Amino acid sequence: MHNRLLPPSGSLLCDSLEGKMFAAVVLFVFLCLTATTNADHHHPCHSPNMTGYLSVINHKGEVKAGGGFTYDSIGNKLRFRSNESYPVNTSLTLDLLVFFDEGVFYEIDSKNHSCAKKTLHCTMNPLDVPDDATLGGTMHIGSASVKGEGLKVKYWTGSMSGKKDSYIMGTTMGCLPLSTVYYSDSSSLIFSAMEVHREIKDPELLIVPPLCVGQPLEDTPEGTVNSFLHEFM
Repeated sequence: MHNRLLPPSGSLLCDSLEGKMFAAVVLFVFLCLTATTNADHHHPCHSPNMTGYLSVINHKGEVKAGGGFTYDSIGNKLRFRSNESYPVNTSLTLDLLVFFDEGVFYEIDSKNHSCAKKTLHCTMNPLDVPDDATLGGTMHIGSASVKGEGLKVKYWTGSMSGKKDSYIMGTTMGCLPLSTVYYSDSSSLIFSAMEVHREIKDPELLIVPPLCVGQPLEDTPEGTVNSFLHEFM
């Protein structure tokens, strides 16, 4: 009997989770693109206040980051903090406080006691349906005929960045975000919301921390685009 060298069990778990998450979201996008279209003139819905978990995967299936988020739907504010204990390998450690309506965001580094205040050039928010989004239709994930074995969702589509890039966003019928895919000819990012609660559990996370109070707005180098999305590219 030959002995085989196997990777550590943790590595197997990480690879398995990465593959399953990426495959699930790709399947969702495929279903959205192939589902029977029921597009109409429904106005986009908007997400409620939320606390949950957000994962970000690129077109190669690499998990860029995963962590907790807090979203204020009235103030249009978002806090995202990547979690180093996330059960898959991630390449980014981020702590971001985004004020979409004010057009600014903060990059917070508590370990090194530093904070950067930057201009927000693109206000695309993976947790909220844009005002100009088009309702592509509705569909069931899982079974529509077996109680408790399916989920009815809406999917929304639209363009961004001068119509060069596009997105597909899936929400529940009550407008909780499921997954949002931003894609272009050369790349894509997939944002997936999980363990979502319809409340703000810690309002202080949406307040500018003392570390960042009084920080001047940084100059943006020519050719640089600052946005929540670009932080994961």
